[in-house]
Amino acid sequence: MVTCSECGAENNDESRFCSECGASLYSTSSSVRHREARDQCFGLPHGGTIWGIIFGLIIILWGARELFGWSIDFGPFMIIIIGVLILGGAIYRYTRER
Repeated sequence: MVTCSECGAENNDESRFCSECGASLYSTSSSVRHREARDQCFGLPHGGTIWGIIFGLIIILWGARELFGWSIDFGPFMIIIIGVLILGGAIYRYTRER
């Protein structure tokens, strides 16, 4: 029996793909690349971390606005943050492919 690395299901030895989730049962470079791509956000690795950074910055700006009486409009800041993340993802992907 072969155990799927994605979902843990048991499969027959002859199987090439998991009967539960359809993942490849044998590691290939394309499946590794697919897994790496799935874990990215804005082209950067560790997608969950990126969202944590975004929400952390929002909370910090919101607190600073309340503490210091600033009149900050969050719209432009969010556009800048997302633009920086997309640019960073493009640069990261470019440097990895070289």
